Amino acid sequence: MVEEKYKEDIEKAKEHFAQLVMEQLERVERLKNESDWIDYSTLKPIIIGFIGGDGIGPYIAKEARRVLEHMLKDEIESGKVEMRNIEGLTIENRAKVGKAIPDDVLEEIKKCHVLLKGPTTTPKKGDGMPNIESANVALRRELDLFANVRPVRVPEEGIDWVIVRENTEGAYMLGSKGIEVTPDLAIDFRVITSQGAERIIRYAFEYARKNGINRVTVVTKANVIKTTDGKFLEIAERVAKEYPEVEWDDWFIDIMTAKILDPARRKNFRVMVMPNLYGDIISDEAAQIQGGVGTAGSANIGKRYAMFEAIHGTALRMVEEGRAKYADPVSMIRAAAMMLNHIGYTDKARKLNMALDICTQYERKITITGRSDGATTEELGEYIMNTLLDARLEERWKAYTEKISS
Repeated sequence: MVEEKYKEDIEKAKEHFAQLVMEQLERVERLKNESDWIDYSTLKPIIIGFIGGDGIGPYIAKEARRVLEHMLKDEIESGKVEMRNIEGLTIENRAKVGKAIPDDVLEEIKKCHVLLKGPTTTPKKGDGMPNIESANVALRRELDLFANVRPVRVPEEGIDWVIVRENTEGAYMLGSKGIEVTPDLAIDFRVITSQGAERIIRYAFEYARKNGINRVTVVTKANVIKTTDGKFLEIAERVAKEYPEVEWDDWFIDIMTAKILDPARRKNFRVMVMPNLYGDIISDEAAQIQGGVGTAGSANIGKRYAMFEAIHGTALRMVEEGRAKYADPVSMIRAAAMMLNHIGYTDKARKLNMALDICTQYERKITITGRSDGATTEELGEYIMNTLLDARLEERWKAYTEKISS
């Protein structure tokens, strides 16, 4: 009787699901034939695209660009590096055309090699905006940015984590493609492919190997979500055998959120790899331990493109209240340091991270509060720039490390 009552609804749901399955099977075939990694040393110029985004995005992106222009001055003048502004990835423009990424904007983005991006607004149900997908999710899919890498460091507490989050699958891949079967029944979907799971897990182990890190932790909920998370964990077990010098373990997401707050346990974590949704949760929690989501940068890595961004949102309320000029730019500048490292300027990246640690974790001569009782975005940017220019940068860093060790 129930089947007959909902026969038409069930058939529509079947058709919807069949279409999703076909799309994912086509994607699997593409993954089987994906290209090799890009070699930045062969590029001239390396093209860096800047996307301001929404809310406080343009304010913090401006400071990050200023720092990069200073650090890459010689490379820009010699033609080794080119910087471009990418306009149009704003919520107003995206809502106007009804797309997560307008076609003309995507075309310009694909002309770049790496992107430095401010946060973008994602419409939610009931806010009066079109039901368009997250720009971040769409960019990660369009550019195949499968690895989201988020480092978190609190040296005085022994925390030195690298969170590797799968970017193109899981719950977020199909997050806007759920179905309301009836007014009483809504169903969303998540997807894990063998190819997608293997490449993110292998990326985490390769990262550990290349950086001399001896532990990888795999995070799932495979005891409950047995099919998709079970596949992820099963592939991790197989890949781990190829890296005998790297120890590995696995944790469930719920207890993991508790253990990274446990001072006795959290020092043992180094590289953590997990499906999309779990990575979003853990990396935000980890950033809060570091000092807040405004302090953490994020890398989105693919074999052809890479995008670097803050992990926090647009903070529209700060703009509405006239406080955007007090936004913390550290997350974007951290992301810029990650970008420098990714494209081969490792020493410049090291010095920028040193300056950031000196300014925000050691000396703290000025602080950002998000309000007029703290420094402005530009003032903190100037502090970081002046620290970079100081001939005593290495000495100041040594004083910081000695204080930590004592």
